[in-house]
Amino acid sequence: QVQLVESGGGLVQTGDSLRLSCAASGRAFSSYTMGWFRQAPGKEREFVAAMPWRGGTTIYADSVKGRFTISRDNAKNTVYLQMNSLKAEDTAVYYCAADKYSTPNYYSEYEYDYWGQGTQVTVST
Repeated sequence: QVQLVESGGGLVQTGDSLRLSCAASGRAFSSYTMGWFRQAPGKEREFVAAMPWRGGTTIYADSVKGRFTISRDNAKNTVYLQMNSLKAEDTAVYYCAADKYSTPNYYSEYEYDYWGQGTQVTVST
């Protein structure tokens, strides 16, 4: 069993930056694909970014490409989401997720086996 705990959310203004962290329990973390999703009020949860277990490769939703950066530190069992140039439309609850089989369908939430409780990000204008 893997537990994921997100942190780093908050209230910021348009153009500001935030870094989210997701700490994972379990020794198999380094073999999992890690992803970030978000859910805005009244909307479905959507893919934000993912990084396969090998690292290096990163995948982003078009809406955040060039502004967000996903990274991971396998020694610390932690994945990060650096969010720059935040916009009001980035307001959502952000979830960390882990795919223990590291399937290549990074965009689908159904491929992920473990989820954190979410952290709220609010961007005010």
